[in-house]
Amino acid sequence: MKTIGLVLAAAFCVPGIAGADSLTVGTKGRSALFSSQLDVLDNRASRQYEGSARLRPQVAKVPTRLPGGGSVEPFTGSYRGEYLSAARNAARRHAIPEDLFLRLVQQESGWNPSAVSVKGALGLAQLMPGTARLMRVDPNVPEQNLDGGARYLRLQYERFGDWRLALAAYNAGPGAVEKHNGIPPYAETVAYVRIILGS
Repeated sequence: MKTIGLVLAAAFCVPGIAGADSLTVGTKGRSALFSSQLDVLDNRASRQYEGSARLRPQVAKVPTRLPGGGSVEPFTGSYRGEYLSAARNAARRHAIPEDLFLRLVQQESGWNPSAVSVKGALGLAQLMPGTARLMRVDPNVPEQNLDGGARYLRLQYERFGDWRLALAAYNAGPGAVEKHNGIPPYAETVAYVRIILGS
């Protein structure tokens, strides 16, 4: 009886007997399984989560020093869409600190190219139709809208020599900045300048 028990126990331990080979995965099987799972992570999952701000490594950003004094906080918005590079290019083309312009677009339209304000400002940089004509851009074409907004902001900087005043002029109009000899005391404009500079 003892011998029969040992023979049965040995039979179940030998891979070829009792179908035991179906319970194990060979080296090639494990490698194929691992490769297929890795393909999912490398391809489908990486595309699915490529825009995730949470998965992007956190880099310590420091405020950008502005010519003439002051600084602007880094752009930390979650937008990573198709117009981000166009906005960066427009800022560079018109010698505007990138973070300043990206924060302006975030504040103006939330990166919505179809945004229309109650006052009639259009697009990503929220250009008024008259300003768009002055800048010779079509405000309904996102890249032109961004270029027109950057150029207009640059003109305000050249006029007032200060980014805070340029932002105030962008929001309230250059006439209001001249009238008040500084940032107009309008709650909207004061908040606008503060939010964009991050101060």
